[in-house]
Amino acid sequence: MTKADIIESVYEKVGFSKKDSAEIVELVFDTVKETLERGDKIKISGFGNFQVRHKKARIGRNPQTGKEIEISARRVLTFRPSQVLKSALNNEQPAPSGAGEQGAAPSSSSGTETK
Repeated sequence: MTKADIIESVYEKVGFSKKDSAEIVELVFDTVKETLERGDKIKISGFGNFQVRHKKARIGRNPQTGKEIEISARRVLTFRPSQVLKSALNNEQPAPSGAGEQGAAPSSSSGTETK
C-alpha cells in the first residue's frame, strides 16, 4: 500500500475532498516523523508501539572478504505490534477481558440429583 492508496482510502471512507484527505494524511505522517526524530515513543492503541532505539558502535565483518569493519553508532526504529493487531493478522478472536473467569457449574445442595 502506498501513501496515495492511504489518501484514496481516507477520501472514500471519510468523504473529505481528495485535497483535504491528502493534507490530513501528510499531517499525520509529519507528526509521527517529528515525534520519532525527537526520540519520543508513539503508542497507538490497538495497533502497536513505535520506538527509537540507540545502537552503540560495534565491530562487524564484511561477509565477502571477512575483513573487520566498524559499524557506526546509530538510531533505529522498532515497531512492536499490539495483541489486537497480532490476533487480526492470525485470524484469531481477541480474548475477552474476563478470559478464564467462568461461573461455577450449578450444583445441588445435597450432592445428589433428584428426579
